[in-house]
Amino acid sequence: MPAFSLEPEQIAWCGELRTLAAEQLRPLAEKGEPGHVNRALVAELGRLGLLGRLFTSGALDLCLMRESLAHACTEAETALALQGLGAHPVHTHGTPAQRDRWLPRVADGTAVAAFALSEPGAGSDAAALALRADPDLGVDSDLDVDLDPDVDSDPDVAHPGHPPIAEPDGPSRWRLTGEKCWISNAPEADFYTVFARTTPGAGARGVTAFLVPADRPGLTGTPLDMLSPHPIGALDFDAVPVTADDVLGEVDRGFRVAMGTLNQFRPSVGAFAVGMAQAALDATLAHTSRRDAFGGKLSDLQSVAHQVAEMALRIEAARLMVYAAATAYDEGAPGVPKRAAMAKLLATETAQYVVDRAVQLHGARALRRGHLLEHLYREVRAPRIYEGASEVQRGIIAKELYAALAAGEESQ
Repeated sequence: MPAFSLEPEQIAWCGELRTLAAEQLRPLAEKGEPGHVNRALVAELGRLGLLGRLFTSGALDLCLMRESLAHACTEAETALALQGLGAHPVHTHGTPAQRDRWLPRVADGTAVAAFALSEPGAGSDAAALALRADPDLGVDSDLDVDLDPDVDSDPDVAHPGHPPIAEPDGPSRWRLTGEKCWISNAPEADFYTVFARTTPGAGARGVTAFLVPADRPGLTGTPLDMLSPHPIGALDFDAVPVTADDVLGEVDRGFRVAMGTLNQFRPSVGAFAVGMAQAALDATLAHTSRRDAFGGKLSDLQSVAHQVAEMALRIEAARLMVYAAATAYDEGAPGVPKRAAMAKLLATETAQYVVDRAVQLHGARALRRGHLLEHLYREVRAPRIYEGASEVQRGIIAKELYAALAAGEESQ
């Protein structure tokens, strides 16, 4: 499928999602409490089958879902995206036992997932994370108690169809000690995909991903009062026990779990931004075509018309780049990290520009609490930071470009 064209069925599906978001999901979102998980909204996303599609659809379908939902209900879009982000490592790297226990509950909206990568001193520089996974060799450890009755607790027995997790000569039990910060859905999630350092001083090569249920002893959290309305919090790990059965993927290979997840979700962050930008443009078209000013309509003013044209131009360019990056991911094309970074960078920066222009063209009414643009103005800022700030995306793009240059010179 060409990256620049959608099939008629896809276009129709996007229209259905926008209607669904406006008529069924937005009323539930409006009943939610800002800064807290809206479990009724999550459950409805599950009932409608949208959460289940997170595990059966490709990156392009994820983008279409996020863009369409964001156009009418940013809260629904974010609730869906956070379920996918937190559970994607379980879907792609989890053992059969981990998948069987958590994925059905994520899909039906009865379990809330979270992706716990950022720390107070390691946000964009994910390889610098400091949450420690210290080997636990104590005979009297409370790890001797079965932490999860639904999971085989014998670390020496591989799950069927899954390779052994712990190295034969390495530890099979750890204690997590440290902090995570800026974690969406914390501290109200039911489980966390947690990235911790198992090998000190090894940079990205010494990180392991763990699936940590929220009821583990020593795990506590605090909500953070943020600009955007969705839940974000900090987590404190006070010698939280984990075993080899909690590892996602392989020990010391957790960085690839994190980056694989982000490579898939970065284009869809761009799709979220495009959906918000389109909503702002639609509101601006309606307002400027009706608003009387200077003896005519606002839309009659060339300065206004040119701004609207620029907004539309940038949105379409960002949308096409998002679709291209997602299609490249689905087809296993080369250059996915660069394409994903470009898509997120362009789309999030574009959305910031478009929403700001929309506010300017609406005037003071757009700043009134409860106005669509007031809501979008608060929502649009965060995507330029999370899942890799804009500066990080530029760094990824440059790194990939120079790597390609070096590879070409070596092959000559």
